[in-house]
Amino acid sequence: MKPLYRNLFLLFGIAAIIVMLCTFDVNYAELYRHLTRAGLYLPAVIGVWIFVYAFNAWAFQIIVNSGTHSKHLSYKHAYKLTVSGFAFSYTTPFGFGGGPYRVMELSSYIGVPRAMSSVVLYSMMHIFSHICLWSTAAVLFAIIYTEKMTPFLWTLFGIFTIVLIVVLFVFHLCYKKGVIVKLFKPLLYLPIAKKWARKFYNEHADDMQKVDDNIAYLHSQPKAFYLSLLSEYVARVINALEYYFILLSLGVSLTFWDAILVLAFSSLIGNILFFLPMQLGAREGGLSLIVKILDLSAPGLGIFTSLYTRVRELVWIFIGVGLVKIGNKKIMHD
Repeated sequence: MKPLYRNLFLLFGIAAIIVMLCTFDVNYAELYRHLTRAGLYLPAVIGVWIFVYAFNAWAFQIIVNSGTHSKHLSYKHAYKLTVSGFAFSYTTPFGFGGGPYRVMELSSYIGVPRAMSSVVLYSMMHIFSHICLWSTAAVLFAIIYTEKMTPFLWTLFGIFTIVLIVVLFVFHLCYKKGVIVKLFKPLLYLPIAKKWARKFYNEHADDMQKVDDNIAYLHSQPKAFYLSLLSEYVARVINALEYYFILLSLGVSLTFWDAILVLAFSSLIGNILFFLPMQLGAREGGLSLIVKILDLSAPGLGIFTSLYTRVRELVWIFIGVGLVKIGNKKIMHD
């Protein structure tokens, strides 16, 4: 990536951090009081993400290195791009910022089509791992909390299973044949966008097809495909420790399986409302609902959960933005 673009990303990240600090919905005296009460649980919540990002980075490295090129992305650089990429995703609506950053960092080594296919593939794998987590949580809930499974919930479970099968089939087609061209073609028929879309498609059809070919290439390598999926799934499971520590700090008695259910449901609501920067309010609403269902409610749960997660995000956004200017030589090598 050109130094100018990297500096622009850095400036954007700094501006985003300042805005978040200025709009933090807790005054600093109250924040200090809450942090004092948190004790060692807050460092534990922040530290969990060292391991979450470690498995995210491994999945990203596998995907990039499994492409149709001769370059190799080292693990430390995969970790850097992962943390920085998520920092920019946290600070932009629709989580848009992280993808372009990663593409621009990789494209000077492997070209734009291959870089874009790697980033798209990772995003798909990241979403796929969420679906796997939600499926695991649905089965866990049906097994552990059978007494809570009313006819209404069994109906929802059946609907979820049907939707899951459809989604898995769609993902299978996307992995097998690519997704970029298929997602773009509907624009050719929209009255407002078709003129621009037709011109863009005529100019970049070959590059778009190359991206799809590279996406399909990973599907032809089962070992790389399932290793990257497993790594992302393990990252999701480790992420449950965040809610485990948060609820423990509030004196709530729970198991790790309960924490997985809490994470899965809150992340489901957060991803449904993915267009909100940092998923403001979405996760808290999902959390409040699931802890009531599991009878895990505690005084100040919403405030403390919001505080823990916002502070954790700010810390890792700060780290990710800082990494933009560090270790940029030879991100990939032969």
